[in-house]
Amino acid sequence: YGNRVGVFRLMDVLSNFKIRATASVNSWICDFHPEIVNEGMKRGWEFMGHGETNSHYLDAEPDAERQVILATLDRIERFTGVRPNGWVSPGVRLTWNTLDHLAEAGCRYVGDFTNDDQPYLMDLDGKRLVSVPYAYETNDFPHFMRLNQSAKEFENKIRREFDVLYRESADSGRVMGISLHPFIIGVAHRIGALEAALEYICGHDEVWLATGSEIIEHFLATTGES
Repeated sequence: YGNRVGVFRLMDVLSNFKIRATASVNSWICDFHPEIVNEGMKRGWEFMGHGETNSHYLDAEPDAERQVILATLDRIERFTGVRPNGWVSPGVRLTWNTLDHLAEAGCRYVGDFTNDDQPYLMDLDGKRLVSVPYAYETNDFPHFMRLNQSAKEFENKIRREFDVLYRESADSGRVMGISLHPFIIGVAHRIGALEAALEYICGHDEVWLATGSEIIEHFLATTGES
């Protein structure tokens, strides 16, 4: 359902608010559902690597994991013409070797961590990656599929998250992600909750609707690391 209907409904909602998503993409989507990637390209979306498929986590031997990461990034680059800057591991499950493989493969940021509200720099023996906060709380999968909470509760959760981060950002900017899966939020009875939450957020001044790459470029420039 997500690949047939939900993702296109989600695209329309985001476009109505002039939001360009940063999509974590399984590279097999380029082969099995190329129309999704093509439509995302038309709308100016950014594509992150997300493994070849969510059916396989990065729990392989180091060289096999390295090959999966390279194959994922290479396939998305061949299809879109742009090598992904970012990465989120399938299931948000990485190994002790993942970050080194990502840095070697040319990634600049990773979204596997939930331990901050701001980006931070990671030094990997002279190579570096930026951590861009991943949203596990404002995330439709655990909210609906594990906690069995309602669409209205999802809207309210996003609003409350935004209110605090917006207030704190008066001193220093904050990153607020909303993690969405088309087969979950893209169904007809849930999409309105997202739409209402985005309308609330976009009704505030000085909200930057940024992609992952835009966030790290700003972070590196303002910290003097670029």
